[in-house]
Amino acid sequence: MIRVLGIETSCDETAASVVALDDASGPPRILSNVILSQVEEHAAFGGVVPEIAARAHVEALDGIIEAALADAGVTLAEVDAVAATAGPGLVGGLIVGLMTAKAIAAAANKPLIAVNHLEGHALTARLTDGLEFPYLLLLVSGGHTQIVRVAGVGDYRRWATTIDDALGEAFDKVAKMLALPYPGGPNVEKAAAKGDPYRFAFPRPMKGSAQPDFSFSGLKTAVRQAATAIAPLSDQDVADICASFQAAVADALADRVARALHRFRADYPGKAESALVVAGGVAANRVIRETLERLCAENGFRFVAPPHSLCTDNAAMIAWAGIERLNAGKADIDAFDFAPRSRWPLDEVSAPVVGFGRRGAKA
Repeated sequence: MIRVLGIETSCDETAASVVALDDASGPPRILSNVILSQVEEHAAFGGVVPEIAARAHVEALDGIIEAALADAGVTLAEVDAVAATAGPGLVGGLIVGLMTAKAIAAAANKPLIAVNHLEGHALTARLTDGLEFPYLLLLVSGGHTQIVRVAGVGDYRRWATTIDDALGEAFDKVAKMLALPYPGGPNVEKAAAKGDPYRFAFPRPMKGSAQPDFSFSGLKTAVRQAATAIAPLSDQDVADICASFQAAVADALADRVARALHRFRADYPGKAESALVVAGGVAANRVIRETLERLCAENGFRFVAPPHSLCTDNAAMIAWAGIERLNAGKADIDAFDFAPRSRWPLDEVSAPVVGFGRRGAKA
């Protein structure tokens, strides 16, 4: 049995988890997954304030780790390794989590594994669904919008990324335009449920383009122009704008992902079951999930999305990434000199495109 304590503090959730793998052929088990959100601390500012986030992690992390161990029914002595998010993210929060993990690992004489937060998202489908390599990953969050081919632990190739705003960032900015409360994404989705998705003919950025990447800046501008033209906005106006924006996003994603599905099929013609994994905070959006699920059905792909609790930042995915790296022989288990990285691409081989990595807390 392998049991790993995971710690996640890359943005505005303080989280700890214990994940166990009984043997190489058995399914993994999440023994505990404790998450403390900082939504209330940041709500007044309409977004995450890095200094406030770091201080909140300092205050809460020790108690969260104690709760995770207690919920799992294990002591620190019974844990085989400590895995912590080392990047990308807000550097203040990363310092808190990684330094805490270093202290625990050193005091308990346990191996320390520095984990890329994005790898946690990339491998979650193997934790929840036992998915086999290779597969496609659509990562959609506040700081990233990428399509990645996942061929193995540590073997990632980025096929597409955003050339401007990440999708989660676009959701948050639209929410601010419409005076919706923080966090923006869930509140845009909530308002959209009461709206008419056909009232506003918003653009579908990059649709039909030979370039594989995403763009959301123009769509965001179109939303601003529409809202300004009919101001002051009624509740129904807001709902209709949100629904139309969400429909445009879903269509744009489907167009971009369809290209990747065809490329994946061409690259792996003999694969018995091809799969698309959708991960990250925006993967919790129901309309986006349903649109991509239909797309996968039409193209003979299996659609895999983690449960909502594992879409947003969590420590179970960090603990699992630690287990995966241990089993693959890729874990740096002497990571006490590893420095937090605010920017840490999952694919460190592909060259960045214009605009990539310049926006978003986790870019």
